[in-house]
Amino acid sequence: MGTEFLFGEAHSEHAPHNETATEVADAAFLDEYSRAVVSAVERVAPAVVNIAVQQQSKNQPREIAGNGSGFVITPDGFILTNSHVVHGATRIVVNLSGGGDYPAQLIGDDPETDLAVIRIDAPQLVHVRLADSESLRVGQLAIAIGNPFGFQASVTAGVISALGRSMYSQSGRLIDNIIQTDAALNPGNSGGPLVNSAGEVIGVNTAMIRPAQGICFAIASNTARLVAGWLIRDGRIRRSYIGVAGQNVPLHRRVIRFYDLPLETGVLVVSIEKNSPAERAGLREGDLIVVFNSQPVASVHDLHKVLVGEQIGVSATLTVIRHTEKLELPILPAESRTEK
Repeated sequence: MGTEFLFGEAHSEHAPHNETATEVADAAFLDEYSRAVVSAVERVAPAVVNIAVQQQSKNQPREIAGNGSGFVITPDGFILTNSHVVHGATRIVVNLSGGGDYPAQLIGDDPETDLAVIRIDAPQLVHVRLADSESLRVGQLAIAIGNPFGFQASVTAGVISALGRSMYSQSGRLIDNIIQTDAALNPGNSGGPLVNSAGEVIGVNTAMIRPAQGICFAIASNTARLVAGWLIRDGRIRRSYIGVAGQNVPLHRRVIRFYDLPLETGVLVVSIEKNSPAERAGLREGDLIVVFNSQPVASVHDLHKVLVGEQIGVSATLTVIRHTEKLELPILPAESRTEK
């Protein structure tokens, strides 16, 4: 018996339409999705700020105006944003979500990770909580909050599209451990938070690819936590570097068992800078970094943590997996040239 398709009004002899189980489930799903987004935004939006800056242009004799986003990370007024938002600023003014403008002091900025910390003196500040970005999964909900084109506290939502990306900042420096998302970003979103469904910040929104749609990037919260701590403590970051761009990857189980490795992931060497410590040490593209000076390296974040200022000019040993061979490479980290 064929299926009948009825068009127009239903005849009186037909029973009224009843929702199917699928339709009810879909409605409940959308409700749950909406509740997750609304709840996360209500937690984080009060901590999101608009940042207006005056910057000296290299090509023009007069100052130019710009703006971006940021978010309060401590109740005593420290705010996290992008380095490119405030770098070289002669004047910074923060507008809070609840109203009120406050002059801000630049505590420090780090162009190498495109992160910066500024501070304001304001009462009763709402601040956010930073999540553990190592626990993120591709496909999970991602919510961006910011001030694109000056539209305060605009919200977009999507998913995490990829993890462990590398990208170049506007200054030309390579940034590792980047989150890719399809939550829409626009000019002015830079420095705003990328948030999970629990209302925790998982990243700092930093860039989008033009004219592509749905390809946007954020700096992982673990990187942000580490850099912000250094900037608040010292006002700058003096770090060592070895000259590689890396990506987090899983290790083959046979390799883990054969070499009794303590972790299941490592850092894949994607590219190597010319005349860098890594090149001089004999590191190659495709190598998997698993240990630095007896410290297990499961991620790019782990590698950043061990490449501190105290490691500059101090001999170290880099353990890598090349194909199926385990190698110990002596390496001499240098001072990051962006910090000199």
